[in-house]
Formats: sequence, structure tokens, C-alpha cells
Amino acid sequence: MNKKINAMFFSATDTTKKIVCTIAQEISEHYSGSSNFKIIDFTLPAARETPVTFTEEDLVVFGVPVYAGRVPNLMVKYIASVQGRGALAIPVVLYGNRDYDDALIELRDLLEEGGFKIIAAAAFIGEHAFSKILAKGRPDEKDLALACEFARQVGQKLKGRGDIATIDVKGNRPYRKHYMPKNKKGIPVDIRKVKPKTNDNCIDCKLCARVCPMGSIDFDQVSVVSGVCIKCCACIKKCPTQAKYFDDSDYLWHKEDLEMKLTARKEPELFLE
Repeated sequence: MNKKINAMFFSATDTTKKIVCTIAQEISEHYSGSSNFKIIDFTLPAARETPVTFTEEDLVVFGVPVYAGRVPNLMVKYIASVQGRGALAIPVVLYGNRDYDDALIELRDLLEEGGFKIIAAAAFIGEHAFSKILAKGRPDEKDLALACEFARQVGQKLKGRGDIATIDVKGNRPYRKHYMPKNKKGIPVDIRKVKPKTNDNCIDCKLCARVCPMGSIDFDQVSVVSGVCIKCCACIKKCPTQAKYFDDSDYLWHKEDLEMKLTARKEPELFLE
């Protein structure tokens, strides 16, 4: 069974990319003896303009971050447009040390409905988009070592004879509602319309506009966020002068609350059977 190995992902701050590419590279090396694999990065808007179709000759490691316990809702339509046509797939989600809730089962279902055959799946942990403290530096060496071991097991599965049975993952149907943050009084709050601000540190390098996955930051006037903000925090974490920030009180309390409560290290969960 010969397969072309592909790494396909949405990864605004590169944590999902790191895990997906590690798995894809290790499968490629362990399975085919080569480190070559194809990268399909659909993080930026332009990349989502081109239809993507696979065949039975492909294996796709497909990764997204977890937003509010689910697949990023503005990526669902695009993911549903990807055509598997019998390709094998490994759905991977990456979450910021709280929980992945129903994101993995949702991604699994989207891929299966798109014509993929699911042969393995995984939920990994990465530094939370909102924070530089929560799950700081993850995926770390321990995570990457487990990703490599997971990939080797997938490679062994591929080398086995006969048909490969599809697998189930943890989650609920119907899916749970999106996770909602709460204010200091414990009342759920909606922070979807909150947008980042720009301070006087800005040197107008335009990097924030180039890395925004929604194309929402005005290239000519980067302090203007004209479109939707999905709180990926790419503009904040990648800014060379720390010029981007949030000042909304509900957002900041939610961030602080997560950092205070979620100090215990979560570990990846792998699904191979």
C-alpha cells in the first residue's frame, strides 16, 4: 500500500503546524523511507481560494486548532469543501490546555463526510492563543516525541495487510455548544466582536496584516481591523514590537481566569483502534 503523505492545516501561531508536520514527516520516513511530504497550509485567505482534491493514493494529516471547544467555525465551510475521494486521513486538533470538547469528533465527521477514510486521530496541546503563560512553549519535546511515536504506529498500521478499519474518537453527537467565557460574576459573556488595538510601538511593518488569517487588518492603516477577528492572536504573538493588544475587560478576565485555573499539564490523547 503506497501512499502520498500530505500535511494540511490551519495554524495562525504555528503550533498546529508543528504537530501536523512532525506527524507527517515521521509517517513518511517510517512508512516510505523518505522525509518528503506535501504541505497544504490554508491559514491565509488566498490559500482557501483554490479547491483541494485528494485520491485513494493520498494520506492526509489534517490539523486545526480548537476554538471554544469546536473546529473554528469560520473554517467549517472550507474544510467541508475539501474532497477526499477515498484518501486516508488523520484528523488532529490542538487545544490550549483547557479541553478539546467536541472539536476532534467534529473534524473527524467533516472529513468523513468529505470522502476521507479516518484511520487514526489525535488531540495535542499547544500554547494557548490568548496567552504566553498557558501551556507555554507547547508542543514541547515531550509532545513532539509522542507525536513521532504516534506516527510510527500509524506507519506500522499502513504496512499491515488488508483493509484498514476506520476509527472512532471521543466526543458527543449532537455536538455541544461552543464554550463561552464568563465575567468576574460568573455570567457568560460574548467576546466575538472584540478586536485588537494598536499602540505607539507600531513601526508599520505590515506583518500583522500579512499574517491575519481572515484578512481583516487594513494593510494601509494597520490599526484598523475592518473585518471579523477570530482571536487567533497571530497579530499579537508575531508583532516584533509588541504593538498589538486587547483591552476589553471581559476578554482580559477570561484570559486571566484560564491562566489561574488551568495550571495542571494536560497530555495528548491518541486514537489508533
